Amino acid sequence: MTTAARTVGRLRASDLARLASVGLRTRKLRAGLSALGIAIGVAAIVAVLGLSQSSSAGLRAEIAQLGTNLLTVQNGQNPSGGPAELPTAAPEMIGRLPGVTQVEDTGTVGNVSVYRSPLVPAINTNGLAVEAASLHLPAAVGTSLARGSYLNAATAREPVAVLGAGAAQLLGIDRIWPGERIWLGGRWFYVAGILKPAVLTPIIDASVLVGFPAAHTYLSFDGHPSTIYVKAATSQVTTVDNLLAAQANPENPAGAQVSLPSAALTAQADAQGAFDTLFLGLGAVALLVGAVGVANIMVISVLERRSEIGLRRALGATRGHIRVQFLSEAILLALAGGAAGVAECGQYAGGVPGVAAAGGGDVWCAGEFQDCDAQVS
Repeated sequence: MTTAARTVGRLRASDLARLASVGLRTRKLRAGLSALGIAIGVAAIVAVLGLSQSSSAGLRAEIAQLGTNLLTVQNGQNPSGGPAELPTAAPEMIGRLPGVTQVEDTGTVGNVSVYRSPLVPAINTNGLAVEAASLHLPAAVGTSLARGSYLNAATAREPVAVLGAGAAQLLGIDRIWPGERIWLGGRWFYVAGILKPAVLTPIIDASVLVGFPAAHTYLSFDGHPSTIYVKAATSQVTTVDNLLAAQANPENPAGAQVSLPSAALTAQADAQGAFDTLFLGLGAVALLVGAVGVANIMVISVLERRSEIGLRRALGATRGHIRVQFLSEAILLALAGGAAGVAECGQYAGGVPGVAAAGGGDVWCAGEFQDCDAQVS
């Protein structure tokens, strides 16, 4: 008596793909809900990793471009615990330090408000500060002019002002017209220029800058600097940092607070990473829920399709063939959900377009004044 040997055929890739798609095509709603869970998890993870990393890298690149050698000296406290004043000669004394390449300063003019016109209610100050500024301040703080011109030796003595980027926006001034002026300290000051945003020194953005002589003549300013901006050679930043307080205020070094603006921004970017980790965890949970959903579908599918499995086994399919079929079905479902999540996230990864005003021209765009094309959406 002879026994015929049964040869087990191999499962071709085309047959496997067709079999894997049967369960998804016949149970569309269930498969769609599971794929949606995976898509949400993948989209959340891609968004957190992609957008947060790109924004952090952009910030660090901008800081590196502006330079990490800017130091600031501000008022501290006197021995009695009250606010201290920096000596009027502090900028000159700091300029004598080895390694210092540039020193500029500003002085806060107290009890002075800025308005678009004298008709504006006195309470609507917009929180703008008035600062007496030295003549080469923009280069020291890493900004430049967006409109008009900066103070010079002549205009620093006259009622002339330069607006920070934020101050110009709050006052509703986006360009310099002949005779443009603002109501400052109970009198008209002519506007000479508008600065671009100062990333390292945001206090400049919300300030109206006037010359030291004009502040003394028209605004009763006492001449004491409140903030001194120091540019140092990159290799000597640490050395200059250690000497600044004593050099700025020899009688009371504690009355001078020294900081590194770029370090503060870098710390802010690092702190944002903690929130990114939280959102990454939420995305991982969503992804895990989607994976559990896929596993649940596969278990239910096996139970519901026992007759199909029995028929295939009777026709010669092995346990491995059945296992590969359902595993391929799960992989296909996961790939569909993952692709949907990546595609959905990619639609919003291009950034936010600038807002252009009808008629074209210069508008406030992407945080600064630019020549944006006129588009009406």
